Amino acid sequence: MINIKTAVKGTVKFEYFRDHALWYSTEAGDIFPVPIEDAGSATFKREEKGMMLMRWMRKWNENDGDLA
Repeated sequence: MINIKTAVKGTVKFEYFRDHALWYSTEAGDIFPVPIEDAGSATFKREEKGMMLMRWMRKWNENDGDLA
């Protein structure tokens, strides 16, 4: 489970693309997906502020680490 309070204070880095999702890692080493269906026409950088991707961290925690 991602410690969101800590993760949003730091940065997240793009790791790889798999299963129709962009996978990012936190500074603590936790990894979570951002489904490309959610991306629309947005630009996702290789490195982002954790706060920018908090929505997907929460979703990942709520689904107990499942892509559903």
